[in-house]
Amino acid sequence: MSTARAERLVNLVLALLSTRQYLTAERIRGIVPGYADAASDEAYFRMFERDKTELRELGIPLETGRNSAFDAFDAIDGYRIARRDYELGEIDLAPDEATAVGLAVRLWDSPELTGEAQGALVKLRAAGVEVDDHAPTVVEPRVRAEPAFGPLLAAVQAGQAVRFEYRRSGSAERKIRTLEPWGVVSWRGRWYVVGHDRDRGASRCFRLSRVTGKVAAFGETGVVERPEGVNLLRMVSASSGEDPSAPTTASVWVADGRAAGVRRRGRVVGRSDAGGEEGDLVEIELYYPESAADWLTAHGPDVLVLEPEVLAKSVFSRLEAIAHAGGAR
Repeated sequence: MSTARAERLVNLVLALLSTRQYLTAERIRGIVPGYADAASDEAYFRMFERDKTELRELGIPLETGRNSAFDAFDAIDGYRIARRDYELGEIDLAPDEATAVGLAVRLWDSPELTGEAQGALVKLRAAGVEVDDHAPTVVEPRVRAEPAFGPLLAAVQAGQAVRFEYRRSGSAERKIRTLEPWGVVSWRGRWYVVGHDRDRGASRCFRLSRVTGKVAAFGETGVVERPEGVNLLRMVSASSGEDPSAPTTASVWVADGRAAGVRRRGRVVGRSDAGGEEGDLVEIELYYPESAADWLTAHGPDVLVLEPEVLAKSVFSRLEAIAHAGGAR
């Protein structure tokens, strides 16, 4: 993102935060520095639409509405940011979660992401959260982004098309692909870029590990935009033959005062005890139960899966394997 555009977005956020009224596009054009440089009305509205999309993709709650439904002179939609929705709430991480954050920072082995992870660590500490980034662990995995990750992510943010050489699965043949990238997502431990394939005239997913050579961005910036309502993760999962549209409801027992992350993901529906220890019954919606088995297993005796049976057996088998491995040492 250019410095001028970054400054314009910051000014736009400040303007929309500082008012309780909805500001129309025309009024925003007059008060936010950077928009006056637009060569025409059409150029301004294109610029403003891109900026609105950028803010929403950043997770900023941009509201649309009108100041009065009865005023004929106020019949144009305006925009504002509700401070209650924008401000960061109190950060409250359990000790095990804070340790997990520190471990996550150590996992990244990529220049593009290491800096971001360290920046997140600094922000948490500034908010008063004690994060142990030197916690000992038996397993020391590394998560490495492919070389194509940085250029593709930059092209997504710039709204530019890209060309790259791609090797299909099970073939040594390489072909040049021309793609309008909509986003880069991770699925089952692998990175994918999703977008509109100009050569095929259809949406496609490409695994980054099969991108060979350099990724070349070309054309004007701001011309590629992700279509409304497109779920990138669903597209990637569908391309692998799996449909995440129907979640599975899992019922788990959670010990009192433990597994805060599990509690946040679900809702408490009752009380029960397990082995004489009191706890809550929690229901969680899971799109990928098999992947969730590793996550739930990591909580050890603090979490007991009750339903579905296949998930309970999967977690039990993992715990049994860990116990046998520990006994063999």
